[in-house]
Amino acid sequence: MSGPTAAAIPEEALRARRAQLAVDLTCSLIAQSRDLSLAEALGMMADARRIVLGLFPDKESTFNLIYRPRFHRLLRERLGLSEEEIGALG
Repeated sequence: MSGPTAAAIPEEALRARRAQLAVDLTCSLIAQSRDLSLAEALGMMADARRIVLGLFPDKESTFNLIYRPRFHRLLRERLGLSEEEIGALG
């Protein structure tokens, strides 16, 4: 079993930083936008998801485990949605 190459480790770290930045900026925009609609928030979340999955293909379950709860918390806090309403969104 071989481990990652010396070049692969910094490259993956860079992709991880880019993914984190995309999610952090999205969360910040959702939290700070005064007149944000649900559709706009969902669109921003979908864009962040596309960016992260573009950086880490086949890691949708990891995205759902790490970032989805964070986005759901924002929807509850910022837009006043209940868990049931968020669950119905998919």
